[in-house]
Amino acid sequence: MMASEQQTVLVPVPGAGSRDDEVRRPRPVRRWLVPLLVAVLLAQMAAVMATTAVQQTPTIDEPVYVATAAEYLHGQGIRHNPEHPPLGKLVIAVGVAIADPHVDTAFDGPQIDLGPHLLYESGNDPWRLMFWARLPVMVLTLLFGLVVFAFARELAGRAAGVAALALYAFSPDVVAHGSLATLDVPMAGFLLTSAWLLWRARARPRLYVPLAGLALGAALATKMSALPAVPVLLGLAAFSVWTADRGAGTRRRVLGVLAGAAVVTLAAVAVVWVSYLVVDPRLRGVAPDQVPVVRGLRGTLAGLLPFPPAYADGMRIQFRFENHPWEGFLFGRVYTGHLWYYLPAALLVKTPLGLLALWAAGAVVLMAVRRLRPAAPYLLVPAAVLLASAMTGSRDFGTRYTLFLPMFLTVAAGCVLAVRRRWATVVTGALVLFVAVSSARTFPYYLPYSNEAFGGPARTHLRLHDSNVDWGQDLGRLADRLRERYPDGRIWLVYKGSGLPASYGIEAADPREVPVDEVRGLLVVSDSSVAKAKGRLAELIDSSRAVDEVGHSITIYRR
Repeated sequence: MMASEQQTVLVPVPGAGSRDDEVRRPRPVRRWLVPLLVAVLLAQMAAVMATTAVQQTPTIDEPVYVATAAEYLHGQGIRHNPEHPPLGKLVIAVGVAIADPHVDTAFDGPQIDLGPHLLYESGNDPWRLMFWARLPVMVLTLLFGLVVFAFARELAGRAAGVAALALYAFSPDVVAHGSLATLDVPMAGFLLTSAWLLWRARARPRLYVPLAGLALGAALATKMSALPAVPVLLGLAAFSVWTADRGAGTRRRVLGVLAGAAVVTLAAVAVVWVSYLVVDPRLRGVAPDQVPVVRGLRGTLAGLLPFPPAYADGMRIQFRFENHPWEGFLFGRVYTGHLWYYLPAALLVKTPLGLLALWAAGAVVLMAVRRLRPAAPYLLVPAAVLLASAMTGSRDFGTRYTLFLPMFLTVAAGCVLAVRRRWATVVTGALVLFVAVSSARTFPYYLPYSNEAFGGPARTHLRLHDSNVDWGQDLGRLADRLRERYPDGRIWLVYKGSGLPASYGIEAADPREVPVDEVRGLLVVSDSSVAKAKGRLAELIDSSRAVDEVGHSITIYRR
């Protein structure tokens, strides 16, 4: 029941002797209940993200973002990581500024060494620096939770808002990546915010259309993978303005539609330009030797976009990455290239079963319930277009490329409560509880999460690799495990990550650099390396005995 509704109760009149003398008096439902539930859900999400953040060592992508943010703070312009626009790293820079690390402004090495140089070779505390760098992304993740709640509440009531927020707060993928200094959650959250503001623009276009453009610009200024959503959101802007002017003449409505699309475009472009100007006021751009030559349609597209030259150069670098023959791993199969069904298969493994069911039910409800049908294009179309675009990418590295789904489809899932049937309420509540329990069981190992149908996080490495399970996050935990259980053993390490083992007290050698019969003691291998092992490493693993695991991402063998 909504908090603003009145609940009628029978109140006995003093001195009355029968039920006929009872009168009906309204009693308001407690108004603080929904805000309390929202606060509790966000507080538990903040707690688990903070706990995860302080326990994990840097993942593969984080150090370069953090180091680039530090360069921004020292006015060095776009020297590194030009393949990603600056806004997400400016967000990270807020935390880096608080940490106030020492930055070697004379560093001129390759980009791959930039992050480790800042974290381990410049006199900084990597634990402290990484926590502060991750904190702004955690705050943004919580704010996007409020957008999820508000969107679902406006569509189907406060109970729907609470249900959607609960699903969002317990989503293992959102928690995992919301506690990292990366760009995936900010980009997806800005896109959801833009769609929500366009939905609100159906009533007040003059206020919400410009705001939606700013949110879209924030997404574009964070990751270029937001570009496929641009035509969708421009179409939604036009539709919202058309709906808002339903009482006006046709000519005025057409002019309003064009104006709305133009405002969104101008606002988005302005945000992108401002983000580059903040970092590099003189727009010196990217060093020419970093930018490949891209011909054909892709090269033409990069040159036509109304963004700073550095943005176009970043697109060209991304296109070079797309042409690389990456190696993937899916359900025990190692392959080179790209599988179009990789992301749907990975989502099937890494999404809680209750959440999968409610995503599907929410999509059906949005299209079947008449009063919700106008919202379907705002939630389902952007999600579908972004998923189709992500499925064409060449990098089969993880469900982090689809973090828009736990945002857009979770809002849709909350709308299941628009079905005014007791069974719908009971089933939705049960599935939300199922998601919460599944999420709690994986704590604090959210990156390697997989649902119960696939054996849980301990078995994710048998089916997926890279950021789905092993992104270098457990080097600190490995150091603790070796110190506690194996203090005297010889360590041979094959680690996939950006961390520096010696900085965490791990003295180890690479077993691939010596003959197999010289490898004695403990063989420690990141699970992504186990999945794709070949040659000497495969021989070493096959002739060893697994004795322990760390964080469901690193396996310890005895030789």
